[in-house]
Amino acid sequence: MGYVKTAMLMAAMTALFMGVGYLIGGSGGALIALVVAAGMNAFTWWNSDRMVLKMHNAQPVSPGDRAGLYAMTAELARNAGLPEPKVYLIDTPQPNAFATGRNPANAAVAVTKGLMQSLSREELAGVIAHELAHIRNHDTAIMTVTATFAGAISMLANFAMFFGGARERMGMIGTLMMMFLAPMAAALVQMAISRTREYAADKAGAEICGHPLWLASALEKIAMGAARIDNHAAERNPATAHMFIINPLHAHKHDSLFATHPATENRIAALRAMTPDAAPARAQSPRPTSSSRIPKSGRRGDAGPWS
Repeated sequence: MGYVKTAMLMAAMTALFMGVGYLIGGSGGALIALVVAAGMNAFTWWNSDRMVLKMHNAQPVSPGDRAGLYAMTAELARNAGLPEPKVYLIDTPQPNAFATGRNPANAAVAVTKGLMQSLSREELAGVIAHELAHIRNHDTAIMTVTATFAGAISMLANFAMFFGGARERMGMIGTLMMMFLAPMAAALVQMAISRTREYAADKAGAEICGHPLWLASALEKIAMGAARIDNHAAERNPATAHMFIINPLHAHKHDSLFATHPATENRIAALRAMTPDAAPARAQSPRPTSSSRIPKSGRRGDAGPWS
């Protein structure tokens, strides 16, 4: 059902884009808009991972790092049936993480220092598994395309005032309305796709690490940290907010139309529903289990700091 909804929303995004192009320049305008979008998507598809990592000043993590982050990611990637992704660390105190890359063979997982310092080993594994689920589900490519479409629609709508064809078809008032409504509609569709893919990644991530409550507990801690700690790089680049596991710009509490992420409470409830024996009380930080295959960091205890 998640993929069906995503496909429908992608179709709506494409139709909106073509419609804006038609209103500006007729059938020729729609064709030109399609060509421009194709070029923009090709560029971002190949370069989005490097661009995003640079925006957030992410630094590569080498195999054998002291915290064991690379080994943990590699082990979980094998559990997920994925090639080992590149691993990056972001120097910000806000706990958060994201995945990027055009396909599983060219993917990267980035986590913040704040995440390493605030989560237990098991909670961190749940977060990494969630990001690997995005990679396995090709969400990183989907969200790159939708973000590019949304940007292109906004660009076309802003150009509408300079095209006589648009004013003739819709009049001045109609053109002004399109300039405001088209980008808003594109943003709504993009956010709806993002929320759909987050729920799917939560479910798949819980299956990859084998413990839904690990991720549920991590989400609770990350949401509290993101609500009170600023992420300055994300504030400078708000277009990347949808990539993070929790909105770094302080997400809305409810699943509103303008939220880039589902409400954390709803995500935790869905994860807890995957474990029927879980107590109804608030999720607690899980203790290490003897059956865990997550590599140990070499440090005593199961909690941060990891740095």
